[in-house]
Amino acid sequence: MVRGRRQDRREERREERATFGRRGTATRYRVRQRMLAIGDDFWIEDESGRRAFKVDGKVLRIRKTLVLQDAQGNDQCRIQERMLRVRDTMQIESPTGEVMATVRKALITPIRDRWTVKIGNAPDLDVRGNVLHHEYTIGEEGRRVAEVSKKWFRVRDTYGVAIEPSQNDVLILAVTIVIDMMAHGGR
Repeated sequence: MVRGRRQDRREERREERATFGRRGTATRYRVRQRMLAIGDDFWIEDESGRRAFKVDGKVLRIRKTLVLQDAQGNDQCRIQERMLRVRDTMQIESPTGEVMATVRKALITPIRDRWTVKIGNAPDLDVRGNVLHHEYTIGEEGRRVAEVSKKWFRVRDTYGVAIEPSQNDVLILAVTIVIDMMAHGGR
């Protein structure tokens, strides 16, 4: 039985390397966040350096609001801070105003940061790792679906996001932006 578990774990690691490894199948993005305050805009580039998404910081709003747009300027989702909550909470909404996800920080996190992403009828996402240093994973039911790392780049305020092919890239990118805003105070 022990040998079976060990073999299963080896196969899982092999699959993770095939997806998230150097030559893996994960879609990779580079987030160059020059966000000094809400109201600033920045671009998310794909792995070939093309601008894939624009994050438009809306000014003159009571709540923190960002809009994620595709390269053509079409709104993909809206990120809004939830006011008057006990815990840090932000919502990601579709262009029609439907709630796509709610991101919450865990109340007690002894060693590493933990976040939960509630997604309508889909399984919740679990975020674990060192959020302050942009070194964490996003998982679903025990398996990794995205990885965020600053180690891939030497440029300040830049980090990479690798997303499993079966995931919604817009939603995962929005989640990473929300976590960055909440962890770093909206810079």
